[in-house]
Amino acid sequence: MKLFTLRTALLCGLMALAGFLPAQTHYPAGVEGVKGSSLPPPGVYFRDYNYIYFSDYFKEGPPGFDLFAYVQAPRLIWITKHKLLGGYYGADIIVPFAYQDLDVSIFRESRLGFADIFVEPITLSWHLKQLDFSFGYGFWAPTGDFSMTDPVSPGKGFWTHMLTGGITIFPDREKTWSISALNRYEFNREIIDAGITPGQFWTLEWGLAKTMRKTMDLGLAGYFQAQTTSADLGGSSPLPGEKEHVAAIGPEITFPIPKLGFSTSIRYMKEIGASLRPEGNTFNIILTRRLGP
Repeated sequence: MKLFTLRTALLCGLMALAGFLPAQTHYPAGVEGVKGSSLPPPGVYFRDYNYIYFSDYFKEGPPGFDLFAYVQAPRLIWITKHKLLGGYYGADIIVPFAYQDLDVSIFRESRLGFADIFVEPITLSWHLKQLDFSFGYGFWAPTGDFSMTDPVSPGKGFWTHMLTGGITIFPDREKTWSISALNRYEFNREIIDAGITPGQFWTLEWGLAKTMRKTMDLGLAGYFQAQTTSADLGGSSPLPGEKEHVAAIGPEITFPIPKLGFSTSIRYMKEIGASLRPEGNTFNIILTRRLGP
């Protein structure tokens, strides 16, 4: 679901795409932050992600690079009262839509469309006295609009299996402080009708926060996302060379909106240290509402 980052190194000189190829990873780093590893108690929840990315810097990319993307991703979460290995069993689904506008010195393209669906049939969550744990398995299905010749395709054109695991620590007895770390690992499959298999990716999202007035969290969040294996172009060995990576950091605030029944998280993060990908900014507004028991 990293629907907007672009890559030039993977097929540079091999395909007539003006040097572009959609990023190899589905998951958009920065979706979760403070208490990102803590799943809610049993119930049915609606969560709406409004994810904005913008960048005008791509060190290894084309001149005049300017990118803006907006992803709107409704998510339905079901946490049951049934337990497996001591943790509450749950499942969820995300149906995203994406708008992207890419402007470089040689052309400009924009597109709004249906992106790849994410299904997570297994989530487990544990809530201990001073710790929360979570684990999940999910997959991205190539349901979105995709074309190898379109650098702003909303879809990726390949399946991805993703494992998730994280922990939230509450250092003080009153649980007013929280430290969280959420790991995701993506196993990408071959791009349909292309003979290309993207590399695997690891994403770490973290958060540090203080609860104020019992209903508001103020904190700092960040992420690190890195390609861990080289792409395979269909030959006998993976594509050699450097692998892309990026880090980010920024503030986050979470507070309720009682009249609407929503809990709201607002997060901004500035990317740093990008290699073989754009370096930009992420801005998130996330709305969560409990729908039932």
